[in-house]
Amino acid sequence: MDLGIRGKNALVCGASKGLGRACAEALLREGVNVTIVARDAATLDATRTAMQAIAAGSGASVQAIACDITTAEGRQQALAACPSPDILVTNAGGPPPGEFRQFGLEDWRRAVENNMLTPIDLIKSTVDAMIARRFGRIINITSSSVKAPIRMLDLSGGARSGLTGFIAGIARETVEHNVTINNLLPGSFATDRLVGMLGKLAAAQGKDADSMLAASQQGIPARRFGDPQEFGAYCAFLCSAQAGYITGQNLLIDGGNYPGVF
Repeated sequence: MDLGIRGKNALVCGASKGLGRACAEALLREGVNVTIVARDAATLDATRTAMQAIAAGSGASVQAIACDITTAEGRQQALAACPSPDILVTNAGGPPPGEFRQFGLEDWRRAVENNMLTPIDLIKSTVDAMIARRFGRIINITSSSVKAPIRMLDLSGGARSGLTGFIAGIARETVEHNVTINNLLPGSFATDRLVGMLGKLAAAQGKDADSMLAASQQGIPARRFGDPQEFGAYCAFLCSAQAGYITGQNLLIDGGNYPGVF
């Protein structure tokens, strides 16, 4: 299927690895010119180099901007490099796990700044130009925790739920201009972050890391972790010309882990 977005410009945050990188690569394969953003300059540059082969094959371009998207200065740098994206993928690392009693107000402020206010500010900076061009696709990578709370992820669930509530309103205002805004809710995907978190948990409990990884996969109906490329492909479709009637949705990609009907 031709997704109808060849030649469009995308800004993809948190794109040096994991789910953000998978989204950027999927868009590149569709001929989208992609600007990737992440904090670690060395990792980001290696990712950009690897992506150049994909870009060459599709006739697109890829550039990398090393900055902290959760700061005003970082957002200015990213938008200076990609000043008027047709596609915006917001993504920032989640806050640390823990029981809510152990966190102070500064921890909560940081979580809200990174995982709620940063996406809102990026949307504010880009949505009007999308409306003027009558094309825009905004994807927020959040978490399955906004659908079903996850123990020990209180900071993440709280901040991301705030973003979810905001999107529910604005997405209904922009869709008449062919600007859609949706949230992707990943479950357990085989990323460095997931493996690292499970490894730390195993060490804390005196368990074998490989055994814990295997047990975690068996707890998912699909009996495996998700492949980031699957996530990227889903993101690319939501950015397509064909997805103009999908907006304000919280779309789970979790291998069937959420047990509810709605």
